[in-house]
Amino acid sequence: MTAAARSTFPSIVSAVAGGSGAAKPDIGVLPEWNLADLYTAPDAPEVARDLADAARQAADMRARYQGKLAGLAGGMSSTSGGDGAALLGAVRDYERLSDLMGKLGSYAGLLYAGNQSDPVRAKFYGDVSEQLTAISTDLIFFELELNAIGEAELAAALEHPGLARYKTWFADLRKEKPHQLDEKLETLFHEKSQTSRGAFTRLFSETMSGLRFPVAGEREPLMLEPTLNLLSDPVRARRQAGAEALAKVFGDNVRLFTLITNTLAKDKEISDRWRNFKDVADSRHLANRVEAPVVDALVASVRAAYPQLSHRYYGLKARWLGLDRLAYFDRNAPLPEKTERVIAWGDARGMVLDAYGAFAPEMAGIAAQFFDKSWIDAPVREGKAQGAFSASTVPSVHPYVLMNYQGKVRDVMTLAHELGHGVHQMLAREQGPLLSSTPLTLAETASVFGEMLTFRAILAGTTDKRERKALIAGKVEDMLNTVVRQIAFYTFERRVHEERRKGELTSERIGQIWMEVQSESLGPAIELRPGYEVFWTYIPHFINSPFYVYAYAFGDCLVNSLYGLYQEAHPGFVAKYFDLLKAGGSKHHSELLAPFGLDARDPAFWGKGLSVISGMIDELEAMEAAA
Repeated sequence: MTAAARSTFPSIVSAVAGGSGAAKPDIGVLPEWNLADLYTAPDAPEVARDLADAARQAADMRARYQGKLAGLAGGMSSTSGGDGAALLGAVRDYERLSDLMGKLGSYAGLLYAGNQSDPVRAKFYGDVSEQLTAISTDLIFFELELNAIGEAELAAALEHPGLARYKTWFADLRKEKPHQLDEKLETLFHEKSQTSRGAFTRLFSETMSGLRFPVAGEREPLMLEPTLNLLSDPVRARRQAGAEALAKVFGDNVRLFTLITNTLAKDKEISDRWRNFKDVADSRHLANRVEAPVVDALVASVRAAYPQLSHRYYGLKARWLGLDRLAYFDRNAPLPEKTERVIAWGDARGMVLDAYGAFAPEMAGIAAQFFDKSWIDAPVREGKAQGAFSASTVPSVHPYVLMNYQGKVRDVMTLAHELGHGVHQMLAREQGPLLSSTPLTLAETASVFGEMLTFRAILAGTTDKRERKALIAGKVEDMLNTVVRQIAFYTFERRVHEERRKGELTSERIGQIWMEVQSESLGPAIELRPGYEVFWTYIPHFINSPFYVYAYAFGDCLVNSLYGLYQEAHPGFVAKYFDLLKAGGSKHHSELLAPFGLDARDPAFWGKGLSVISGMIDELEAMEAAA
């Protein structure tokens, strides 16, 4: 399941008015998704049929193509006519099977995400995952043999007009070649993933979804999402109570999360060593189709900007709240000026679609389908996956959005964010299963852009100075969480994985690294009190997708630059933007950004994006001086 998640952002989830100990806000009837476009039920006959069909197709492909792909490319047989037609047939067979297997995996993953505490769903997810792993074992030879084709032979085959559209896919495969093993080793790594990385990520998910947090003042223990929501409650005592409950439960379980972290970091080190990846993040950079120097420039630019961004803003916020320093649980506190209005689901829909429509009616039309066709699962529910994501599923179906909506402005921003992903995924599916998936460096573009459109629309309709200040401050906080916090997460991950190469890390050591990195990024205005040292435990990206997090900062800075061009009426901006989204993974980021005159290799590019955040803080400081 391809998913773009927001679950690492505690600021993105909003306070439930009064928690479980008071009346819930009236936010209307929330939609639950209908997965029938994938399958109607786990025991539907189509599931068993498609699993059997996938197994048959994989075995057939192995029988027909193993040991023969190089000949199809360079043999110039009468069947191929010397033009790559036979190789094209093999690639299309592979693509069709990828779509079918992706459909099965997406359904199992989404069903499980809807309630990770349900043993029936968990078993179905585990069984389907095992069967897909077994089926795909028959296909391991395919990409290995494609990479064994000689450069001249492949270049000649790619002259075929049908095969030419896959040039980017073949080029990306070639980048994997130095890190591929022989077929037996690849098969072993593949099959063992179910009982190594896959097993430990599942253990993390099921453990986290099963945790309950006894919060002072609540009638009963809360799930993770509502407890995190308390960190943005307007009442400081409730924020502190939520933080203390989180710290207590995370601390009680820290040994398990330490074991999971050590095991997965070691598992990654073994894979990296065998695959000849030198740096701990090299495999992620390769998967993202981004060069390490580009990421290094981003990280260096953000860390250098900490004083002008997070340090400066949190100093402002401490003064606004009448505190010498913010406790860590005050970081996402609402401002005194902020109205705690509840936004009903129907109003949230209107806000997002209106903002999208003002930019491009086509964008609003695509996003409206998610509401009209039950592609969104919005309620907070027992056992449901935390945070939010848009799962692209497969091009033959459509994406699905999961979120935990609770009626606050930040929930509206999350809705705009995930629908941005959904629009992107809908537009890119024209590229087909092998080319539609967007590297993470560009996967956040449409989501953050959609969020910016919605924020600007809300801000434009706000005339009250106090509310305007609160909106700008809220956007600054979201941007700090998207840029500063994610680069701090990346720095934390690097240090943990680098130290793990020397031996196991204790819970205390991981907590120490966490506190050092957080102190550097948040600055002197925030007091990191005892208990915060275990807050690394709940971040799912550390477990599910090591080093994923810098993609958020990449996307935010990129969108700041793009939005600036949009405001400046850059020639043909909307058409160029849609071309970028429709390209999916068929082009490198440098090629996609060139029409806008942007170059991510230039350090000034990152400075331009960061200056947008700094400019908003300037505006807040000016408001304070004028008050």
